Amino acid sequence: MSEYAARNISHTDFILSGFSGPKEWKQLLFIPFFLLFVMSITANSMIIFIILSHRALHSPMYLLICVMASVDLVIPIFFVSNMLLNLLFNWNHISLMGCLFQMFCIHFLESVQSTVLLWMALDRFYVICTPLHYNEHMRFSAFLKFVIVPLLRNAVFISAIVGLARSLSYCQSNEIKHCFCEHMALVTLACGPIYANSVVGLCAAFFILAADVLFIVVSYVRIFVSLFKSGEDSWKAFHTCSTHLIVMMAFYLETDINTFLGMLYIIFPATVNPIIYGVRTKEIRNAILKMFKVRSNKGINLNVSAVKA
Repeated sequence: MSEYAARNISHTDFILSGFSGPKEWKQLLFIPFFLLFVMSITANSMIIFIILSHRALHSPMYLLICVMASVDLVIPIFFVSNMLLNLLFNWNHISLMGCLFQMFCIHFLESVQSTVLLWMALDRFYVICTPLHYNEHMRFSAFLKFVIVPLLRNAVFISAIVGLARSLSYCQSNEIKHCFCEHMALVTLACGPIYANSVVGLCAAFFILAADVLFIVVSYVRIFVSLFKSGEDSWKAFHTCSTHLIVMMAFYLETDINTFLGMLYIIFPATVNPIIYGVRTKEIRNAILKMFKVRSNKGINLNVSAVKA
């Protein structure tokens, strides 16, 4: 088939068919994903509110937790909600431009999650390995370079991926076997060569995810060496490090083997991250318990007042 002919039949409208089978089966899947969606929105909103409303939690570590919670809040709202409508009402059509926009947003936000984990590792490295210079390293002007450079890196690679996907002609099929516009799920529908797309995709995975993991590993090797040399008293600092390590496992070890795990890759970290930080971070946990205690006391006072009236 000539290039001209391929362009003439290139699809501009696609069907997201991540979950096949009867409509009743898809509606059953709606229930567990909806529960995860509600848990994610509620937990992340609570973490953000607790950190922003307590000035004692306005340190770099907690602000980074707040950034992670914000990303974990945005991803379910913009992407899982669309998947839920697909499961419930079979609203599974998406335009090419809408697909490319969704692809950029979701892959960019995923890269931001990875980068935030890197920032957290640097924060732990500075506070444990160079405590006397912590404030110097973490002041805004100094830390800004660790923010701008990785974000520019992420944006360049994700833009290149989306731009190459935009240049392809999609004549094989208009059925994307996924619940969202994942890069390879779309480009495999192209009728031309996708070698450049594969190479750029691998480069993005290496220079974003692999590079972040490498720097995180190096940071934690240095942290563990410092803890071993410092004695038992310094192991108290390991508590916040272990929390960060659990969150990293939730992010990096969840793989998209199939569509179901692919959706878990999107919603699972967004659901468990705020729970992990809320349970394992003493200051956040105490603030949450205090908030519920205050509300409970208000409810009791209102009931007493009503009885007296």
